Amino acid sequence: MHHFSYRSGVLHAEAVAITRIAAEVGTPFYCYSTATLARHFQVFTEGLAGLNATVCFAVKANSNVAVIRTLVSLGAGCDVVSGGELLIALKAGAAPAKIVFSGVGKTEAELRLALSHNVGQINVESEAELDTLSRVASSLGKTVRIALRVNPDVDAGTHDKISTGRKEDKFGIEWATAPKLYRKASQLPGIDASAVAVHIGSQITELAPFEAAFKRVRELVQQLRADGIDIRHLDLGGGLGVPYDHNSNTMPPSPEEYGAMVKRVFDGIDCSFTFEPGRLIVANAGIMVSEIISIKDSSARRFVIVDAAMNDLVRPAMYGARHDIIPVQESSSATAPVDVVGPICETTDCFAKAYPLPASLKAGDLVAFLTAGAYGAVMASSYNARPLVPEVLVSGDQYAVVRRRPSFEDMMALEQSPPWAE
Repeated sequence: MHHFSYRSGVLHAEAVAITRIAAEVGTPFYCYSTATLARHFQVFTEGLAGLNATVCFAVKANSNVAVIRTLVSLGAGCDVVSGGELLIALKAGAAPAKIVFSGVGKTEAELRLALSHNVGQINVESEAELDTLSRVASSLGKTVRIALRVNPDVDAGTHDKISTGRKEDKFGIEWATAPKLYRKASQLPGIDASAVAVHIGSQITELAPFEAAFKRVRELVQQLRADGIDIRHLDLGGGLGVPYDHNSNTMPPSPEEYGAMVKRVFDGIDCSFTFEPGRLIVANAGIMVSEIISIKDSSARRFVIVDAAMNDLVRPAMYGARHDIIPVQESSSATAPVDVVGPICETTDCFAKAYPLPASLKAGDLVAFLTAGAYGAVMASSYNARPLVPEVLVSGDQYAVVRRRPSFEDMMALEQSPPWAE
């Protein structure tokens, strides 16, 4: 469910006309709905009712401070994967005790930063990281709860580039070696080895891969407890998929179905839980709005050239991802297949091929790319010297620019000439 709908023929975000934002902010821009963020967070937490659970939003999905602050105000913690994301979470008001620091390549400086802020948990990805963390924690006189992120060798059945739970993936500690490393961790200074973590990928649209991974986690907990290691907490990651094709009859599992599966698998395990949804919370809470620059016809195709590009929304170019595209002004015109492309000098700067859009569309019209709230603005770049696009947050009949569009002077501020060229 999302709060983007036509009112009197014009697409609105909650009660704000997208045309109004475009006129006042300029295009392209991202627009997020507070009501949708709140609704998605509520539905997910309700699906976990009966569990002693903390929901930590995966900041990598959308690192806008205003978005994170909105979720923190609803009770969310944060899952971070870099020192920068940790500082963003803190700036957004996240309680340090509800911050989980994940990531496959944490530096010693990042570990020191996390310990200095007393984060609630660090998910360890290797023996080398465990040794470094123990040394740093000891030097600071601190003890931190850790989870070894185990790799259960489960294929999530998602896109190859976002699958993280197979033995050939770079993530986690191999299933067979985890018990040995837990025994080592339990003896190291500064380490409270009382948790297990797992995360098998993103945009997972079936429950079976989750269930297979979670059953292995339960077996591991039982084995570790038999070895005298007191596991009291489970971090089950995120990864539950969302619908990108809103006309499809196939829907990913609901949070309620997901929660029921978790309760069944871990019945009687006597642990607290952390969940790290990202895409599930923010994807359908955001759209990207763009203006049509021109319509270009060739003998083979019709191109709709828009002022957004792959540097603004890279998912189609990087993953072959699909986003529904709709006109901001509702149209009853018959549709025709068009290629929706951006202005960047790359053939891969293409959002969709042979996509059905109203044949009446013309230069100056606005289109909206749906389900763009996750891995959209956060993955943007300034390729071709294009400025990062602004982000807008809507609440009811109000909106605010929560990240402005940088000027050319802003973009150049970090550059300087070497002394021999002055």
